[in-house]
Amino acid sequence: MPRSEKIVILTGAGISAESGLGTFRGAGGLWENRRVQDVATPEGFARDPQMVNDFYNMRRHRHLEVQPNAAHQALARLQADHPGEVVLITQNVDRLHERGGSTEVLHMHGVIDALLCNHCGHRWPKPFAEAWRLEDPCPACDGGPTRPDVVWFGEMPYHLDEIEGHLLSCTLFAAIGTSGQVYPAAGFVRAAMMAGAHTVEINLEASAVASDFAEHIAGPATQTVPEWVDGLLAE
Repeated sequence: MPRSEKIVILTGAGISAESGLGTFRGAGGLWENRRVQDVATPEGFARDPQMVNDFYNMRRHRHLEVQPNAAHQALARLQADHPGEVVLITQNVDRLHERGGSTEVLHMHGVIDALLCNHCGHRWPKPFAEAWRLEDPCPACDGGPTRPDVVWFGEMPYHLDEIEGHLLSCTLFAAIGTSGQVYPAAGFVRAAMMAGAHTVEINLEASAVASDFAEHIAGPATQTVPEWVDGLLAE
């Protein structure tokens, strides 16, 4: 593999599912037995903030019980051992990439171990072991309400300008465990392809944008991702 090769990797919920974190694309539009529009939209938070509070505290507590898997660890190894640049972008709000050894991760949908002030926009860490309380004031403005620092449906993802620059300069783009149904992430493959990058999809089953990829690898992430990384590092 050429030393100058720049790899951009997008990961979705499928890579964390094998660690025990469920995806929100369950039957009937349910996520952890809750309607997605009730717990993952600004409107749902405005309508019933206590329900959203309870839901995210449950999700935060679950993060204490799960561990990074072989796919997370393999991508960390790729970042460490590939002589070129490896940019890791994730749609996941967990910290399993970092816990698996990755040092630089672009969380385009935010992180669940941080809070955001709806009043002034200040962000601050909130470790998983600490419960999020609606009445907790913002440390910057003493106002609120506070909410998880995650991007809900209808909101603008983070780091888009930086991500666009990486997509336009990469030579290899991979999407791992993504559904291809959420934009703008679903359009990343076309941006990379138009920039001349080789594109590969690694997934249990074909995504909604599978036809845009030049290469497909099917199977569970804990098996396919380490094998793929081994192949890249052996070139």
